[in-house]
Amino acid sequence: MEKQALRERVWDDLEDSGVARFPFPPHGRIPNFAGASDAADRLAEQPEWKEATTIKANPDAPQLPVRRRALREGKTVYMAVPRLRDEDCFLKLDPDVLEDYDAATTVSGSSEHGEQIGPDEIDRVDLIVSGSVAVTEAGGRIGKGEGYSDLEYAILRELGLVDEETPVATTVHDRQVIDEAVALAAHDVGMDLVVTPERVVRPEGSNQPAGLDWDLLGDDRRDEIPVLRRLEDDTR
Repeated sequence: MEKQALRERVWDDLEDSGVARFPFPPHGRIPNFAGASDAADRLAEQPEWKEATTIKANPDAPQLPVRRRALREGKTVYMAVPRLRDEDCFLKLDPDVLEDYDAATTVSGSSEHGEQIGPDEIDRVDLIVSGSVAVTEAGGRIGKGEGYSDLEYAILRELGLVDEETPVATTVHDRQVIDEAVALAAHDVGMDLVVTPERVVRPEGSNQPAGLDWDLLGDDRRDEIPVLRRLEDDTR
């Protein structure tokens, strides 16, 4: 099934079923859903979470409970600056420094309370948590279509801050987990843990991209994302 058709189907279903939560509409975004806090609690029961001291998380609403729980458990959280627009393209949320975890973990509050850093200032990441529009039982993730989540992973992989063994998780509603096969690209990051309010799916055999695929990154993309130009220069 084509990704965009699948996105539209899932967005429509979440809205029509009443599962979608603020912000509305769910369309065009990583959709928030009823039970997002329950999914975060279930994720926190998993060994990958318990063993992690550093987490790279997406900034979207359904993963807000994940980010807050991480800080409250003393884990450092890294989030990307929107659209990776600055060379210092990540925000560090340090639980030992922050005073207001609730404010720091919102989209607007993270830039105010977090420390903006370059990717080479990030400690090695123990767990990645991604937002999804949909995910297959086999661990194929479908985002909202802009590609930044996969690009963030590739940058961290390029710098040796994550590797093939770094677990990648997503929290979603059960209605977002699908059976259909979806055509995925080599740069798409697979999910090792799919966590819903009701269950945990552990897909087998996710092959993660080994780093940046420069053939897919045109001049416009490189100009929009300063860190790409720097990494490209470093590889010459």
